[in-house]
Amino acid sequence: MTAPTLDDDLDSLLLIRHFEQRLLDLFAAGELNGTTHTCLGQEHVPVALSPLLAEDDFVLSNHRGHGHYLARYDDPAGLLAEIMGRRGGVCDGVGGSQHLFRDGYLSTGVQGESLPVGVGIALSLRRRKPGSVVVAYIGDGTWGEGAVYEALNMAALWRAPMIVVVEHNGIAQTTPTEAHLAGTIGGRCAGFGIRHRLVEGNDVTAIRAALAPAISLVRTSGEPLVVEFRTHRLGPHSKGDDTRSEQELEAARRADWYPRLAAAAPESFAAADGRQRDRVAAVVDDVRARPASEWRRQWPANE
Repeated sequence: MTAPTLDDDLDSLLLIRHFEQRLLDLFAAGELNGTTHTCLGQEHVPVALSPLLAEDDFVLSNHRGHGHYLARYDDPAGLLAEIMGRRGGVCDGVGGSQHLFRDGYLSTGVQGESLPVGVGIALSLRRRKPGSVVVAYIGDGTWGEGAVYEALNMAALWRAPMIVVVEHNGIAQTTPTEAHLAGTIGGRCAGFGIRHRLVEGNDVTAIRAALAPAISLVRTSGEPLVVEFRTHRLGPHSKGDDTRSEQELEAARRADWYPRLAAAAPESFAAADGRQRDRVAAVVDDVRARPASEWRRQWPANE
């Protein structure tokens, strides 16, 4: 895989940012069905990780997974068509925002479900494609699910090459982490003898350099790894349901990568920002004009 340039990283960050912002606009305008959970403020996590993943690796995403998908596939049109139920959607409009399947990528809105599934896939990859890994994204709130601990126990015992990526944004829907999580995520990993890496900050180049050796070790040893990203959720849990105070929201905005990168290189940032804003606008216009999706059976009718 070709190493990304700083421009590539910036384009990917901004693509996800503008895609998510337009989703909230589309929802407010009544053009989306169901619900939608954006990853505003967390875009750097999949952007930093994506170049460290190989084609045969498997990614398991969650309800807040648009950025995971876009960093993996750079396919805003297919994703938006899926969310809007238009022709050309990733899953013909059946999966919507939360439930996507494409090649080695699967997302679910069921909290914690991905880890037991991830252990099974990781064990299969270890036999069929040695050196491949599973990356499973979860949030800090998912550490209240018993399935997480059952999966970690199996992963440690059976040496499943799985990387659990925790996007720890400090709030589970409307409940602050300190009100629902006793101890620390690192401490819980230690109970299973699983390596834990804590990542703070949102410099994708620095994050990538720091995590590359740890991820390589998963490939060669088969031992699982938990990577905890301390991050911030800029947007609401879903749609407009945000119970945080203005002080909490302002703290999240101060930690955002967007103004930092804009100030560091104003001209190149503005050019990239405009380019991705225009790209997303063109995708919205294109998908809006498409007919409704039509789902077709993928197996014989007599089965």
